[in-house]
Amino acid sequence: MASYTSDTILGDIVTADPSRARILERFGIDYCCNGQRPLGDACTAAQIDAGELLAALNAEEPGQRAGWADLDDPALIEHILTTHHRFLWEEFPRMSALVDKVARVHGPNHAELTRVREAFDELRHKVEPHLRNEETALFPEILARSGADGPISEELHAALDENMTQHDRAGQLLAELRQLTSGYAVPPDACPTYTAMLAGLEEIESDLHMHVHKENNVLFARMLANN
Repeated sequence: MASYTSDTILGDIVTADPSRARILERFGIDYCCNGQRPLGDACTAAQIDAGELLAALNAEEPGQRAGWADLDDPALIEHILTTHHRFLWEEFPRMSALVDKVARVHGPNHAELTRVREAFDELRHKVEPHLRNEETALFPEILARSGADGPISEELHAALDENMTQHDRAGQLLAELRQLTSGYAVPPDACPTYTAMLAGLEEIESDLHMHVHKENNVLFARMLANN
């Protein structure tokens, strides 16, 4: 069984055992955008008891190492496209309609839904062009460079940095949506549509966290390791 300490790198925890992601999310720990931090530093920044989190991580039965963790660059990119990009292209339109409907119907009794709709709209309008850029520009550039020796170009380095900055903003919006919905808690007066909206938002959060982790802490990290 793995034994985690305050020095364990967050991204390494999830790459070695993706089932641990849900524990980190439950404690409000960002393992994707800030996945290169030691666990102890992340707990200090989030004002979370590191001992409590470590106890939860170490008590969990070990899962299997992610199959995607050992894929080469072309296979990992294909996995990201078919697993995460496809999911978001399908879910964003569906969830936009759902969020709009819930905000319109339940907004008079839940003032926070106005900001939920605004934050979700911003998330979609930032992430969709981001996906398109990855598919048409960044991923082809990575594939052209994959397997080569020596440092990557300044242009590719800048593109990776910009991509990770955009990931940070998406992470901030996801955190705001979680805060606005009290952790996606279903209110007493919620109808089935309201409940479905909360479940859908939480699913997008979970998927995007893992999506960004695979890019920032695995795919992009491989490229940057050459510099």
